[in-house]
Amino acid sequence: MNPSGSRFRAWLSPLVHLSNNPISLVGVIIVTSAFVFLAFLAPTMWGGKVDNPYTGIVIFMAVPSLFILGLLLIPLGIWLRNRQEQRRGTKLSSFPPLDFKNPDFRKLAIFIGLTTFVNVLVAGQVAYSSITYMDGVEFCGKTCHTVMQPEYTAYLNSPHARVECVSCHIGPGAGWFVKSKLSGTWQVIAVTFNLYPRPIPTPVHNLRPARETCETCHWPQKFGGDRVRVINKFADDEPNTQSKTVLLMRIGGGNGSSGIHGYHLGPGVQMRYAPADESRQSIPIVEYTRGDGKWTRFVSSEAKPEDLSRLSNPESMRVMDCMDCHNRPSHTFQIPERALDNAMGDGRVAPDLPFAKKQALQILKQDYPNQKEGMERISSQFEKFYADKYPDVYAKRGADIKKSASEVAHIWGRNVFPEMKVKWGSYPNNLGHTDFPGCFRCHDDNHASTDGKKIVQDCASCHSLLAMDEPSPKVLTDLGIASAAGAGIGK
Repeated sequence: MNPSGSRFRAWLSPLVHLSNNPISLVGVIIVTSAFVFLAFLAPTMWGGKVDNPYTGIVIFMAVPSLFILGLLLIPLGIWLRNRQEQRRGTKLSSFPPLDFKNPDFRKLAIFIGLTTFVNVLVAGQVAYSSITYMDGVEFCGKTCHTVMQPEYTAYLNSPHARVECVSCHIGPGAGWFVKSKLSGTWQVIAVTFNLYPRPIPTPVHNLRPARETCETCHWPQKFGGDRVRVINKFADDEPNTQSKTVLLMRIGGGNGSSGIHGYHLGPGVQMRYAPADESRQSIPIVEYTRGDGKWTRFVSSEAKPEDLSRLSNPESMRVMDCMDCHNRPSHTFQIPERALDNAMGDGRVAPDLPFAKKQALQILKQDYPNQKEGMERISSQFEKFYADKYPDVYAKRGADIKKSASEVAHIWGRNVFPEMKVKWGSYPNNLGHTDFPGCFRCHDDNHASTDGKKIVQDCASCHSLLAMDEPSPKVLTDLGIASAAGAGIGK
């Protein structure tokens, strides 16, 4: 007989007896469940790298936490049962052998076997389904419906509507998903106790660098040729007089060429700036490093002493990347004039309805208590205007008016969210300079270096003006795209 084996059995027998209690058995269920989940997810851990951030959350945080919780419950239940038996005087002085004749051992073995079998059946499907669900836009956009409704709505109408949220907001690797989930912990608390700000601030300070997210799909060094952009504009007179501005955008590239990307992303080029406000809409200091390593500092004449004091703190200077101009790539909110011009140029709002632009603007700029009531009132007011003021038009073109009224309501519904205090213009878009400062935050002809150089406001650097507010620009006819100019080219 093996004496060491006998001693082990003698030590294990009371633990088997005492572990037959509800708390310890729950602990056994949790431990076996966590173990089986880890077994199913183990292949994704090989190599120490997890590409899916939510897989990493489950593997490195959620499942191990449950495993530890289960391990703690098992001895807790044993300790409580031991103390209970001592108080009652029912504590055994000797224990039956560890075989299937022992009822305690038999119950525990059967219980562990059944729970393991059930977990194996369930864990594979649950693990896959839960990770897939958390990786989807439904989880990001609808779990906290009211809070995320503005961003989710904008996302669904964006060029990135088929790109999953986590690809841009977290990206690959374990480090950033840990950061995001630590931040997410507070967000859960804020939503639970209604502590979140309204509107939700743009997360400019905790976004991952664009070179680790955007540039996994977009290649800044690739040359981008010149592109024609047609901007439709409708007046607020009765015929909604249409005019068009035609720009030749000089995109360029980061391969040493000129153009927008060439100047900002060329080889050896680096830009740093010190913003004066949290939203980075005021930029008093810019530093520009050329390909030869020489750098120049440009300071706005309107810079304040506190702005200049940031120069002594390197952490206050941000290295410019894609997100400083493309700050709303998937969550763009428009101003009413721009949204209406686009909708009328596309024909979604009939441009030949009398005073369509003026009336729609008046309705859109009113205040409404919530999304549902706002969209209903906007649609009904637009229809009522034609029913009252232009009954003949309403009788002949009722379908067009209803369709246009619906689109006007949806323009408001995509951009204004009273519950979250999101109003027209709440979220500036830095791409361009017509609706918000954008490019002119730096290119204002007001940032100068000590030797007199300036960041110029030279329109020709970024685009050539081919036509300006013309009803029928000849250049579009020459290019053979006049008929398509109102159908969304370059908007």
